[in-house]
Amino acid sequence: MLPYSLIEKKQAGKPLTVKEWDFFIKGFLTGKIPAYQMSTMLMAIYFRGMEEEEVTALINIVIDSGIRVRFDNPDVFYADKHSTGGVGDKISLILAPLAASTGRLRVPMISGRALGHSGGTLDKLESIPGFRTDLSIEDFKKQTDAIGCALIGQTDKICPADRELYALRDVTATVRSIPLICVSILSKKIAEGIQGLVLDVKSGNGAFMQTEEDAEKLAKNLKKFGEAGGLNVTPIITDMNQPLGEAVGNWLEVRESVDVLKGGGPEEVRDLSIRLTEEMILLAEPNADRKRIRTELETLIDNGSAYEKFLEIVEAQGGDVSVLENPDSYPKSKYIALITAEEEGIVKEIDTYLLGLDAIYLGAGRRQSSDKIDPKAGMLVHVRLGDKVKPGDPVITLFSDNESAINEKVKEIGDRFLLG
Repeated sequence: MLPYSLIEKKQAGKPLTVKEWDFFIKGFLTGKIPAYQMSTMLMAIYFRGMEEEEVTALINIVIDSGIRVRFDNPDVFYADKHSTGGVGDKISLILAPLAASTGRLRVPMISGRALGHSGGTLDKLESIPGFRTDLSIEDFKKQTDAIGCALIGQTDKICPADRELYALRDVTATVRSIPLICVSILSKKIAEGIQGLVLDVKSGNGAFMQTEEDAEKLAKNLKKFGEAGGLNVTPIITDMNQPLGEAVGNWLEVRESVDVLKGGGPEEVRDLSIRLTEEMILLAEPNADRKRIRTELETLIDNGSAYEKFLEIVEAQGGDVSVLENPDSYPKSKYIALITAEEEGIVKEIDTYLLGLDAIYLGAGRRQSSDKIDPKAGMLVHVRLGDKVKPGDPVITLFSDNESAINEKVKEIGDRFLLG
């Protein structure tokens, strides 16, 4: 088998065998197949797709590139939630401690970094000083069982193939491929030892699946391949035609998440966090009463239990809880710019995708895989679809340590909002 021949075969739209995929992925991981050939293969998949047997094979190959976590308590239900990616999507930071605080299930969560225009849970967590996302497998298991939740990234032992593929997808514009999304999400989730998975499939101009039809197709595929891998799967399609909440950017989103965990914050962020946590509990307890679950979750937020669980998780993973207890103590961006409305009107459209790219440009994400993220960078979006604005009303605030970047965005950021 030659890498060139296999790339050519996929470019022609023909399926590769299990042995061929195994050869290609192992060759890439060992350095025998260079990144430029892997990138070309990703592009071929992006345009030509994959057959079901190929997706299943690739999921298993990626899982088998590392180890599968196995928890020792058969009487406990382990569940997780995953979002397909959006702008301002900080739900995992709220859902994980909220679900753990119920005592009904445990949440071993393996998350990823920023991908394309969307933020990454790991980058958000690492904006908390000292927070470690590189726990060993044993520490990951112990913490999950001891306090109900652990939040880590891929390690050298869990799906190392996906970590390498993930980084290449991010910089080669191959993120939107449904087969590659299925492989990436499900390999990690099956490998982390869970029984149940709730999927937040985003749809809209700020999502990778920009139409309802594509979102439904992705949800259907994720459920099918996830269940084939032994998981109980519930996909939910949610809107991404505007940023989720006000904050976009790593520390800004952590701060907003803390607000929600304390009973405040944007209502839409609170509601979606509760809705997805409900679905996780229903996977564990299919006959439970949904209304009672929701009431319980609302109470755990309002009485501070979910917030205290988040502090417990952060402290267990080496994070500085003082910045969560006193967010104003966190370092400030060197440059802050408030953009206001220049005319009266109703907000008809928000170009969420471009706002995601703008946040990257300000320093909240990576333009190339070697870039270092500025945890303070990002934006606060002060308007929602349907809002009425008049001249002088705040629309968006930008944060960055990069003066030229913020000056450039000040000139064009208003174009992201269409008034009618």
